[in-house]
Amino acid sequence: MIIEIVVFLLTSLIVYFIYTHKSIHKYFDDRGIKYLPGVPVFGNNLRSLFLKCHVLDDLEAVYKAFPEERYVGYIEGTSKIIIIRDPEITKNITVKDFQHFTDHKIFFSEETEPLFGGSLFSMKGERWHSMRTTLSPAFTSSKMRLMMPFMSEISSNIVEYLKGHTNEDVDVQDVMRRYTNDVIASAAFGLQVNSVKDRDNEFFTIGRDLFSFTLFQRFYMILVGLFPNFTKTLGITIFPKKVINFFKGLVVNTMQHREKNNIYRPDMIQLLMEASKGTLKDESDTNGNKSESNEASKQKPAKEWSVEEIASQVFIFFAAGYETSASTLVMCVHELALNPDVQEKLYQEIKEFKEKHGEITFDHIHNLKYLDCVLNETSRKWSAALIMDRTCTLPYELPPPREGAKPVQLQPGDVVYNMVNCIHMDPIYHPNPEKFEPERFSDENKHKIKPFTYMPFGMGPRICIGIRFAQLELKILIFELLSNFKIVKCSKTMDPVVLKPHAFNIQPKDDSIVRFVPRHDH
Repeated sequence: MIIEIVVFLLTSLIVYFIYTHKSIHKYFDDRGIKYLPGVPVFGNNLRSLFLKCHVLDDLEAVYKAFPEERYVGYIEGTSKIIIIRDPEITKNITVKDFQHFTDHKIFFSEETEPLFGGSLFSMKGERWHSMRTTLSPAFTSSKMRLMMPFMSEISSNIVEYLKGHTNEDVDVQDVMRRYTNDVIASAAFGLQVNSVKDRDNEFFTIGRDLFSFTLFQRFYMILVGLFPNFTKTLGITIFPKKVINFFKGLVVNTMQHREKNNIYRPDMIQLLMEASKGTLKDESDTNGNKSESNEASKQKPAKEWSVEEIASQVFIFFAAGYETSASTLVMCVHELALNPDVQEKLYQEIKEFKEKHGEITFDHIHNLKYLDCVLNETSRKWSAALIMDRTCTLPYELPPPREGAKPVQLQPGDVVYNMVNCIHMDPIYHPNPEKFEPERFSDENKHKIKPFTYMPFGMGPRICIGIRFAQLELKILIFELLSNFKIVKCSKTMDPVVLKPHAFNIQPKDDSIVRFVPRHDH
């Protein structure tokens, strides 16, 4: 009897998956949307789900399959997604018609993952708008000026560490994660951490655990994609409870301690405490201009945010900034090792800068034009964003996928992926895309870049709120590294780079190993 029940359940499950898969095919067929058929249960993600390739490779396979289409169908497990290939449509979705696409796709519910689900990234509609308005003043240039000393101190720790490991094979990924970890520990949480000395400090190990997905976590993420409602009912979480409790407890205790003892420190927790009460002062940026965040902050927040809600924002600030900034730094250092001509040109700019201004300061950091070009080119070739996901919130008509076809009507709940990396690496928009060529972003050439074909931080009202913070911490460390070291290839340096199979992170398959040779003329 038990065997018959098991067979019946398995058969029913197989039938369900095949039916779901075929219904997605029918949806695309009925609307004239081209797609790759994929396989039941896994859709177009079979290879990446089993770590045979990076998820970007699966996305790129669909993107490249239909080069004449403005958008195509993508099957993510048992979900139908529309991949946007046309920058003009991306512009409409993310900016012009934003009111139809105000929300991100739901990855984790607030009930099962309260810190992630309650963050600005996951918030929807008016709640998102209210929180964005509340937080925006905390990310202005004037606030970044206050945080720069924290970043400079930690970059000095990294330089001192590397001085003890010159002419050795260095694991760049390990070093860069320790840097971004310590920057966030200091600039966000008010903690003094030196992870290159105290290598197993609690803040670093907890952060590392957050992104070290176990086999169970990977399996559960597959289940979330296949059965979102079922997994929500079970209440299973992806992130370990000890990690969530650590971050929440850290934020709560820090806020209570500062309130009780009237302590002020110009870090992210302090700014969020002020922003939540509407007491965060708003200043112009360094050029005297009012930014989007300045304008938004004229209104006081509609409500005072709870400690838990503030904890969610600090958590997502860590989760979003730790790995993405680290991976960008890894790929930048790796590319500089592979492209010594680029590195030398950047070093000469830094050398001239130091001769004129001395050490790097907030007022003069924007004069490093070629450093901007190098970081922009790194973010073009190796963007950590992958996609800009949007969920349709109001009925919307997409233009025809090709000339002669009919428009496609989207309904609330439909999901679109505006492609980032695939557009960045499309030779139509960026000639010879595999070449690391910072000059693409020079003052002489940047006008050639078509709008909405370079989007490493997103676009529109949902653009990354921490863009200034990320750019500043990247610039400071690269400046200090090039001031002190020549970055060179070694026998273990991967060339060309192949990505490590992973659902999210951008990192070389065989790690990033280079050598740091001391400069004697700085």
